[in-house]
Amino acid sequence: MSYVDGFVLAVPKANLDAYKEMARLGGTVWMEHGALAYVECIGDDVPYGEMTSFPRAVQAKDDEIVVFSWVVYESRQSRDAVMAKVMADERLKSDWSAMPFDGKRMIFGGFQPFIEL
Repeated sequence: MSYVDGFVLAVPKANLDAYKEMARLGGTVWMEHGALAYVECIGDDVPYGEMTSFPRAVQAKDDEIVVFSWVVYESRQSRDAVMAKVMADERLKSDWSAMPFDGKRMIFGGFQPFIEL
């Protein structure tokens, strides 16, 4: 069964084009190193919930848009190998302070699917 990394972050609307450019490069790198799928989604119907929600999870501000992304791998072992290559890839070496989003408010994690249809 596959393995999935998931990400949720808030991107300032003014930085959306820069984020999309960064995401295209990221997708290229992840796929070259063995990911099976790489998906980036812009929030379209993500209301601010009373207790929990995507915007609350990343402390999205009024001028930010929520991005939900995931990467699919063959297995956890494959994910660990791909991730090591991705993190070492010079194309993704950059200054975190120059990112088009606040990385401290990004949430992410690895997930083991239990149903795949």
